[in-house]
Formats: sequence, C-alpha cells, structure tokens
Amino acid sequence: MPVTFSLVGGAGFRAQYYLRIAQALPDRFQIGGLVIRDENKAQAIERQWGVRTYRSVEALLQQEQQDFIVLSVSGSEMLPYLLQLAETGIPVLSETPPASDLDGLELLHSRLGGSGARIQVAEQYHLHPIQQARLRLIESGRLGRITEATVSISHLYHGVSLIRRLLGVAFEEVRIRAMRFESSWVQGPTRSGPPMEDRLVPSVRELAWLDFGDRLGIYDFTRDQHRSWIRSNHCCVRGERGEIFDSRVLIQQADTVPLQLELKRVNKGEQENQEGYFLQGILCGEQWLYTNPFAPARLYDDELAIASCLEKMGVYAQGGPAFYELWEAAQDHYLGMMIERAILTGETVVAARLSWA
Repeated sequence: MPVTFSLVGGAGFRAQYYLRIAQALPDRFQIGGLVIRDENKAQAIERQWGVRTYRSVEALLQQEQQDFIVLSVSGSEMLPYLLQLAETGIPVLSETPPASDLDGLELLHSRLGGSGARIQVAEQYHLHPIQQARLRLIESGRLGRITEATVSISHLYHGVSLIRRLLGVAFEEVRIRAMRFESSWVQGPTRSGPPMEDRLVPSVRELAWLDFGDRLGIYDFTRDQHRSWIRSNHCCVRGERGEIFDSRVLIQQADTVPLQLELKRVNKGEQENQEGYFLQGILCGEQWLYTNPFAPARLYDDELAIASCLEKMGVYAQGGPAFYELWEAAQDHYLGMMIERAILTGETVVAARLSWA
C-alpha cells in the first residue's frame, strides 16, 4: 500500500518537491491534505495539483488520516509547529532547520528530549545518489580510516551534515576557524528562474576548518553556488589507503598495486536504449555503489533524495529505524551557526557538546 502523508505549509518552494514526487510515484506515495493558511494560495494549489487544503492543523487532523505529516514551513515557524504536532502523537518529517537559533534548539530539547515524540528531519543531501555512492565506498573499507573531508556543495547545516557523515563523527567537540572572501561574478539562476540580464553581482565565499582532533572537515561554499552555471560543486574524501576526488577514486591496495577508478553515472534512454530516460545507478569498477530505487520515474537527484526521505519516513512511522533524528539536525544547525560566529569574530570557536549530545 502507498504511504499517505499530509503537508503543513504546502504552498512553499520546498513543498512543491513532495507534490511532484507523489505525482510521479503514486504507487508509493499519496497526499492526504495540505495546510495552507492563505485562501488564495490554497485555491491555486488545489487547482494545480487536485489536492485538499485546510487553513489549520486542527482542521486537517479532523478530516484526514495519514501515516505521517511533513512539516515544510520557514525556520522561524518551525519550533511552534513541532511542539504542537508532537502533542498529537503523529510522526513528523520536519524540514530544516528545526529551529531558527540556538535558544530554539535548546528549547526543543528541553520540551521534546525525553517525550518520545516521533520526529525525523528531511536532510536530503547525504541521500543524493553521488553521496550514497561515496558513503558505500567509505563503508566498504577500501579507503581505510577516513581522516579528511572537503565539502563544497551546499550551505552551512547542509554542508556540515555531509562533513559529519563522511568523517563518521557524531557530537564530538570541534574547533572551528573560518573566513569570508568577497569578489564579483555574473548573476546566475535563482529560485525564480534563470537570469534576465548579464550583470555583475557580489560573490560571497565562506570557508571553515572544523578540527575534530583526529579528523578534519573543510567547508567551502559560495552563496548560490548550487544554482550557478559557472561554479562547480566539489567533494574530496581522504582515507589512509586512498581518496575520492569528486568522481575519481584512487586506492593503493595491500599488495601496493594502485587503482584508478571512477564513480560513473549510468543512465537509461541514451543513444539506442529504449527503456526510458532515468538514472539507473552509479558504478565503481564492476560494483554498483548506488542503484536507483525509484526507476523508471523521471526524478532529478534532489527529488530522488527527498523521495528517499519519504520512503524511510514511511518505514519509521510503522516502527522502523530512525534515519536522521531531530538531534542530528540540531547538531548540524548548531555547527553551522558556530561557523558563522567564527567568520564574524575571526577567532577560533570551540563548539562544545550541548544538551542533545
């Protein structure tokens, strides 16, 4: 049976992901209802997607039955909604961040830390196909113990979440140094679409070094880099026996023979293939490190990652394992805020273990 979920905050940019995924995978996901407070926006969503909308959480819960609720509101609104939904006992998949500031995160922990509230967070970047392939290679042990990870993919808590996953760290104390560099670049795409004119705008690049003692994370992000046509994402993971440098893999085996491999994306529908157009998976040599569980749906990588969040949340709602807990999200947002503090002060900032650790 398909998993049924409802959405709170269903008119926003992020909510559109969930609607598209449910539309592309109706055998897996069904929409219950959407909470949209603005009447005009609600009517537009109903016409576009053929879904039911409500003006309040209370009205939704009176009319709909769902396996879980997706909470897709702004960071400033997240905290009161999480506290409200926790009282219902319904499992919640929350967007990031779970609270806007450190006080909010600590309040969340004081109110929900021992409550048994069933909340997971839709942090999707580690579920992207390429990141899943990198993580599988790390878990295989072929790179040996991982000591360094450089992530230039997304901003603050998203980047931090990848650094922690790649390095295998949890809530350890970390010393952070950081800086900001400003220059100019041509305006690229935004959430509103491609640029309408060619013009120079300020470019802000932020770099941070996260020293976990025996492991080093390097955060490198230029604002709007993930949408830019002229700046590339980059990821490097270094272990005792080798490294992943973007899609290139270098390994020295125990017999001292070096290997040079590639993380190769394999798509169907290219050239004479008649199976439809979709990502089949990612190969490294003869091994599939990632196979697309949602094929043949035509979803791009970010949608595949969010679909994985929904699928894992469906399992969790039925009593299955956690996959990205509220306190992981709190830790990543906390470290992101400490990076910002290190940039502003120019000092080395120590991010200590907080209450949720």
